[in-house]
Amino acid sequence: MTHPQPSLPRSAHPGAFGRATGAFERAIGRLDAAAGYTSLHPEVIERLKVPKAVLNVSIPVRMDNGELRIFEGYRVHHSDLRGPGKGGLRFHPQANLDEIKSLAFWMTCKCALLDLPFGGAKGGIIVDPKLLSPMELERLSREFIVRLGSFIGPETDIPAPDVYTNPRIMGWMMDEYSRLAGRRTPAVITGKPLGFGGSRGRNSATGRGGYLLIQELARQRGWNPAETSVAIQGFGNAGQSIARLLHADGYRIVAVSDSRGGIHREEGFDAPSLIHSKNESNRLDAVYCQASVCEAVEAKRISNDELLELEVDILIPAAMEDVITGANAAKVRAGTIVELANGPIDDEADRILAEKGILVVPDILANAGGVTVSYFEWVQNRSGDYWSEEEIFRRLEIRMKEQFAQVQKIAQDHDITLRIAAYVLALRRIAETVEALGTSRYFTKSTL
Repeated sequence: MTHPQPSLPRSAHPGAFGRATGAFERAIGRLDAAAGYTSLHPEVIERLKVPKAVLNVSIPVRMDNGELRIFEGYRVHHSDLRGPGKGGLRFHPQANLDEIKSLAFWMTCKCALLDLPFGGAKGGIIVDPKLLSPMELERLSREFIVRLGSFIGPETDIPAPDVYTNPRIMGWMMDEYSRLAGRRTPAVITGKPLGFGGSRGRNSATGRGGYLLIQELARQRGWNPAETSVAIQGFGNAGQSIARLLHADGYRIVAVSDSRGGIHREEGFDAPSLIHSKNESNRLDAVYCQASVCEAVEAKRISNDELLELEVDILIPAAMEDVITGANAAKVRAGTIVELANGPIDDEADRILAEKGILVVPDILANAGGVTVSYFEWVQNRSGDYWSEEEIFRRLEIRMKEQFAQVQKIAQDHDITLRIAAYVLALRRIAETVEALGTSRYFTKSTL
């Protein structure tokens, strides 16, 4: 296959291959706790401490008013030990290389944990997409793919949607890559619209994955949905998907929030009405809708911080990183936390929550429904055999619940948190590949 050539040479961002600092260093630090419960060769950890490659590009875009703006973008390949890189592309004004390296590392662990034949990657552009016109957004998306060039590909690195990117943007990117490659290449991007080779069920997959784990906890603990309260911080795609599914099962969705703040109603909200109103007006209002007619219901306005501190049975952080920290963890009163966002709880908060007896279902497991269905999309694109939504959901449920059971067993066997247990399982699978390549045990043993 012919791949497009990069417009710019590959280059490491200053310091990219030196000592890790900040968010990436903290993320890698979680391996140390897990390694103590395995018999890993030290080279396994060493291979994960530094990304394989980092691309830092400038992206020139002609704006609608005729001016030229230069945007900065990144793509990080953390590891391809178990297969091509896999990970989202985010458009966010606070995107930065340290964050993207952390997210790429988490993708490596997430794919290993779900036993997917992928490594970890991540990318992003420093931009507020809300300030761009649709045509400016399309030009930016396509030009980014030109700059990525041969850094991505169906057998190299397969991007997907992330924060403030969506199926339409993925469709533009796949179309641009195909134009440069000289052939239609749907398997280069996942999370695409159905008309571009997207998979049924992909749009709701992240939320559905978390919902399936709550289903399993409910079965194990005998929860009555009508008596189980839920608060969701972040009401984007993932938050809306899990809210819709939990509401359909009878759970009380008592609080939700977006970037502007939240609403709280002890009796619970009609989740489909909130979703309809949010998507129609881009506002989070306490409403009840019949068809397209909505009327206000009584609710209290709260901040995102106040939502995190509500006394609820299940708290679902579904927004951004580091929302629960050492500064506010002691105030968290939820019985169970299901991390739909990446990295919403920092290390200090993790320790505090464990001491309080709060069960945390970690992000690399709870939000892995998205990458799992992305894998299904990649398989369908490569085979040309497209599955029904029912088949997608059946396969997702089997994989999510099987891996959850293994993580729970490791946690019980070693009396450790689910987070540490998840990393233990991921490391064991990565270690199989590293050992197959050969470690110092093999290369230094006597052959006489």
